[in-house]
Amino acid sequence: MNGDLVDDTQTDGTTLDKADLENFPVAPAFLPAAWRTDLMAVYGFARLVDDAGDGDLAEPERVAALLGADPATAADPDPTPFRLALLDALERDLDRAFERALDGGAEEPRHPLIRALVPLVQRQPVTPEPFRRLIEANRVDQTVARYATHDDLVGYCTLSADPVGRLVLALAGVATPERIALSDAICTGLQIVEHLQDVAEDLGRGRIYLPAEDLARFGVTEADLAAPTASPAVRELIAHEADRARTLLDRGAPLVGTVHGRLRLLLAGFTAGGYAALSAVEAAGYDVLAQQAKPDKRRLALRAAALFAKGR
Repeated sequence: MNGDLVDDTQTDGTTLDKADLENFPVAPAFLPAAWRTDLMAVYGFARLVDDAGDGDLAEPERVAALLGADPATAADPDPTPFRLALLDALERDLDRAFERALDGGAEEPRHPLIRALVPLVQRQPVTPEPFRRLIEANRVDQTVARYATHDDLVGYCTLSADPVGRLVLALAGVATPERIALSDAICTGLQIVEHLQDVAEDLGRGRIYLPAEDLARFGVTEADLAAPTASPAVRELIAHEADRARTLLDRGAPLVGTVHGRLRLLLAGFTAGGYAALSAVEAAGYDVLAQQAKPDKRRLALRAAALFAKGR
């Protein structure tokens, strides 16, 4: 990691450090160094955009000034305009990265985590679209806090989760329509699992990623989700959503068997992380309000080994 990146990451706090908090290592050590660098560049972008959209940047005014957005609005009681302005500025910086990489654009990207995309774009067959989708997901978060149906939630995941899997396939040079469809199922499943782990945290941000039709079906109110522990009705609801997430992971898991070597191990690990998180939710009795359910590392490793061996 170069000196400029270390110095400039004062503008986004511990963005890259958050990779250690994911259900499975973002760029595990068994991968070649160049591949790890590319994966961390993608992760750094995605995490930066999420932090901007969630209001989690350590120094938002400094980031805004760096990107050419107005930092003065950061103190406004309504954070939405400032966050949307930040996301717009990040998209402009993304444009700079692609212009610099493909056309020799004169202006470098201003944020170090977006500058890190330039060599990636020069080496790899990636397009701006999946990166733009991640930004758009965070724009949606500023204006949409509830989802009426499961299909609506899956539609959101096409912006917030599926692009990451598509980028991984592109980096590995194995993206095909069939693999993309399987990857989308895995990524949407992983996103729903994460929503189940983070019900209390998301509610604290004013968001509910549990479909309203399912809340009504199980007789769960928003007040129930704000309780310190989950009621029987909440547990039944979470179990239902966990089954849906597991179905998506099962649908996508054959992706693992379509590739070989280290990529197969990586995809097995990502998928196993979802299954292990679901097991943690189940082990907690589907009470995701009392504490965040975290996957057991031994169970994750065993599931990843099984997926690697069987290919699904």
